[in-house]
Amino acid sequence: MTSDRVTQTLRSEWTKIRSVSSTGWTLSVAVVVTIGIGMLIAALTRNEYDSMPIQERLTFDPTFISFAGMTLGQLAMIVFGVLVVTNEYSTGMIRVSLAAVPRRGTFLFGKIAVAGALALLVGMVTSFATFFLGQAMLGPYRAGLGDPGVLRAVVGGGLYLALIAVFSMGVATMLRSPLLSLGILMPFFFLISNILAAVDTTKKVGQYLPDQAGSRIMQAVPRPDDTPYGPWGGLGIMALWVIAALAGGYALLRHRDAQ
Repeated sequence: MTSDRVTQTLRSEWTKIRSVSSTGWTLSVAVVVTIGIGMLIAALTRNEYDSMPIQERLTFDPTFISFAGMTLGQLAMIVFGVLVVTNEYSTGMIRVSLAAVPRRGTFLFGKIAVAGALALLVGMVTSFATFFLGQAMLGPYRAGLGDPGVLRAVVGGGLYLALIAVFSMGVATMLRSPLLSLGILMPFFFLISNILAAVDTTKKVGQYLPDQAGSRIMQAVPRPDDTPYGPWGGLGIMALWVIAALAGGYALLRHRDAQ
């Protein structure tokens, strides 16, 4: 794998992403939705703060309030990750791509590197913007970037969105179909994960799912629960899910025909 081949592959993948308008729209939606909902929830929280029970005030996390829109923002990042991979299968361009880059590891690395870097950039911009605007809406109850755990939480928010996108790319590489990929990822993150986390008998399983574990990084104020890992440990668990998805995608891409 020469450096020229890698460079050409990266440029090719960047061209593909730029040429498909749907990928740009999904990233834009991720930014707007995450920031908008975060500001709305922060404003509502400010109005209701005085009526909160004492226990809720003691564990009040203004930073995490800003990230209330991450749940829907990650939806757009999932769609972005799926489209980056499956657009080529839907159009039949995958045959041309693999003919141009026959080493499938190089092909997948280029796609993940370019799309992952773009998702990370958008995730960081979104995370910092939603934090500052959300804190502005909280007014006297806001947190500062220099407060304990806040910078880690804001940077973690950007990493979380990027990992969601890359995880979705790994799953889409295994499944190849946009409908099948979204049909599995959407219920997984928005139904199964929430149900497992809410039911006492399955909570210990749910806390090891990628979104449940990864979201811990966005909490600046520790919660009084029995979770056996901290913020970085949770992000590490999420990263393991991402690695597993990418490994599965690479294994199937390497051993099957392009179609």
